[in-house]
Amino acid sequence: MKNWIELLSEFESKRQPVALITVTKCSGSAPCVVSSRMLVTEDKTIYGTIGGGKLEFKAIDEAIIALKENRIIESSYTLGPDFAQCCGGKVEFIIEPMNQSPELFLFGAGHIGTEIANLLVDTPFKVKLIDSRPHWFAEFDIHESIDQCQVKENDFKTFRDAVTWGQHCYVLVLTHNHAIDFDVVAMALEHETKYLGLIGSKTKKARFNNMLIKEMNIKEGIKNVVCPIGLPIGGDTPKEIAISVVAQLLQVHYSPVEK
Repeated sequence: MKNWIELLSEFESKRQPVALITVTKCSGSAPCVVSSRMLVTEDKTIYGTIGGGKLEFKAIDEAIIALKENRIIESSYTLGPDFAQCCGGKVEFIIEPMNQSPELFLFGAGHIGTEIANLLVDTPFKVKLIDSRPHWFAEFDIHESIDQCQVKENDFKTFRDAVTWGQHCYVLVLTHNHAIDFDVVAMALEHETKYLGLIGSKTKKARFNNMLIKEMNIKEGIKNVVCPIGLPIGGDTPKEIAISVVAQLLQVHYSPVEK
C-alpha cells in the first residue's frame, strides 16, 4: 500500500474525484483505531480499510453521497446487533471529497474577463484565462495564480483541448470576436459543463439561438446557455459587471445539489 500522500497526489494529478475517510474517534471494542483511513472512488473502488464489515459498507455509501453532493460528512455509529458484529464500541469518522474544485475556463482576456479572473482569486475556483490574440496577456495585470493559456485562432482544436470538461467545468465566453464566441458556445454544448455563460445582448442571444438550431442542428438552441451573464445587481463598468458574474458563479457553486 502506498502512503496516503502519494495516493492522493496521484488522484489529484489525474483530476479524479475521491473521498478520504478518516476515523476521528473510537471507544469500546471497535475494528479500527483513530487515524485509520480509506479512499473511495466514484465506482466504489477502495484503498485501505476502516475495519471491514457493515461499518465499512456504510462508510462507502456515505462516501459516494459526499462525492455526489461535494460536501464533507461527519458520521457516528454504535456497533452491535444492528451491524451483526459482536463488538459494541463506537466509531466516528469524517468523509472529505477531494479533487472536486470548480474550474473556470474563461475565453476572452479583455477588461471584463481579467476582472472576473482576478476577483476569483482566493475562492474555490481554479481559473484558466484563454485568449487567441498574440502577446495579449502582457496588456493586463493578471494575478500569478491564474493560468494563462494562449490558443491558436486558426487551429480550433487548441480551444477544445484547453478545457477539462466535466461536472466541475464552468465556461465563460466573452471574446473579442462574435464568430469565436459562437464557435466556443457550440463546442461547449457538445460537452459536459456545470455552467456555460455567454456575454451578449438580446439581439446576440436571438441570433446565436437561430444559428445553433439551423446551422448546428442543436435543437435546444441557446436554452442551456446563461445569457446575459451575471446577477441583476446593477452597474455597467467592467469591475461592476465582473462582480455580478463572480457572484453568479459562486451562487451556482454553493447551491444545494438537487436530490
